[in-house]
Amino acid sequence: MLDIGVTKLAIIGGIALVVIGPERLPGLARMIGTLMGRAQRYVADVKAEVSRSMDLDELKKMKETMEDAARDVGQSIKTGASEFEKQWSDATSDTPASSLAGDVAPSYPQYRHPGKKWRLKQGATPQWYKARAGIRTKALSGAARVARYRPHKFN
Repeated sequence: MLDIGVTKLAIIGGIALVVIGPERLPGLARMIGTLMGRAQRYVADVKAEVSRSMDLDELKKMKETMEDAARDVGQSIKTGASEFEKQWSDATSDTPASSLAGDVAPSYPQYRHPGKKWRLKQGATPQWYKARAGIRTKALSGAARVARYRPHKFN
């Protein structure tokens, strides 16, 4: 790069002072400073863009490796599942798999509905006992309870 020391900067400054003049030198120095700032920002932006693209490439490589690993795991699961299904069918069949005829379908027990009324809440105490013992079987609201147990006025 450029090896610019303090002595070289002093010589360049002296020549610029003679050639440009003392009146226009501060404005020129300000303009050169702004141009240098813009150049530094541009270089920093280019460096950031290059680093982002490098990171993006690394992330793409990482994504590909993860997809390959996931694909391998999926294939191993499929092969394991097929082996498991084969072992399961061999274990659950009554006869060996080689002697089974292809036209015989396995029979399963038929579904029977339990016949329960699942919406009906049933307590442990039977209704006939509650009726005989005078146990309240239905809940009353506050207003209904007041109306029921309010003493009647006789005229």
